[in-house]
Amino acid sequence: MSGKIQITNGMFIAMIVNLMFNKAIGVTQGVLARIVGQDMWIATLLGTLQGAVMMFVTYLVIRKKPHCDFIAISEMLLGKWFAKIVALVIFLFFLTGFGPIMFTLVYHLRDYFLPEAPLVLFIVAPLLVGALGCFYGLEVMARVALVGLLFIFLLNALITVGSTNEFDIRNLLPVLENGFPHTAFASIHFDADWAYSIMLATLVMPFVKDNKTRGGQLGVTGILVSGMLIVIWAILEGAVLSAEVTSQYAVSCMKLARNAHIGNFMQRYEMVMIALYSLSMLFEVMFSIYGASVSISKCFGLKSNRVMIVPVSVLLGLFSYWVIEDHFRAMHFVEHDWPRIALPIAFGLPLILLGLRFMFGRKLESV
Repeated sequence: MSGKIQITNGMFIAMIVNLMFNKAIGVTQGVLARIVGQDMWIATLLGTLQGAVMMFVTYLVIRKKPHCDFIAISEMLLGKWFAKIVALVIFLFFLTGFGPIMFTLVYHLRDYFLPEAPLVLFIVAPLLVGALGCFYGLEVMARVALVGLLFIFLLNALITVGSTNEFDIRNLLPVLENGFPHTAFASIHFDADWAYSIMLATLVMPFVKDNKTRGGQLGVTGILVSGMLIVIWAILEGAVLSAEVTSQYAVSCMKLARNAHIGNFMQRYEMVMIALYSLSMLFEVMFSIYGASVSISKCFGLKSNRVMIVPVSVLLGLFSYWVIEDHFRAMHFVEHDWPRIALPIAFGLPLILLGLRFMFGRKLESV
């Protein structure tokens, strides 16, 4: 139930964008470049449309009970045992999804700024900040996301202006060289990014103002705004670096930032880039802790998620350390294992609950 927490429409959209942005502009584009080359921006657009559809499906599940999240709706439909299964699935999503999030954060910072620093530092420090933000609650995290969105807009403006001189549209040709079916199939890697936003909506949409009438519109807007902000990077990475160069980097957006410049005054954007999207990276950590702690609390029947923040943070930290410690394991997990985990949940959970809502809709009306 939503209680007294209130998330504004702008905050909700900002949360969606922040949760998708960082991994999608760097790690995902590198993966897409290795699969479909210069057509990575088309795969990103196709993935955005798929995400918009699934976000609207998520809204349809919640619409009849706008103040209830997926876990509460599951309990109304098939009882407490089913609600615990749904809660456990959501918990496993955020647990395993924390690996790609920390992969993005760690490889940005360690490879480009602090190569000699111990790995544990990059995991413990964000978790401490994330746990603190989670303790203060959803509204505080939403405000962080709102400021993070402003920084993302500024970063996109700077990277666009700074890449103009190096832009070569010939690097984006020929279009659909690998064929439309192959490009469409490659979009599943971007689907694994908007999967985070679908899971966010399953827990947060009940707290959004006017969610019964505008929840679908706001959710779809969040996905589309995210897609437009991310596809800018896909086009720039392809046109400035070329798909071949983009494919060689684990975090390709940092290579683009190194190439960007405005005259002789502002050269190499690495520090600017880290400064501007640091808040969105921290928001990803905060919400991962929040999503995991809320869902596992529902599994154990706890009224508040605060008691689970520390245990969940430790568990997330241990899992992400195991994933990131070995570079080849991390790359394989992000490119192969994570889409296989994320997509069945992001596609399957909303569709299953929507089907159950049509079958047992009278139960929702009677509660």
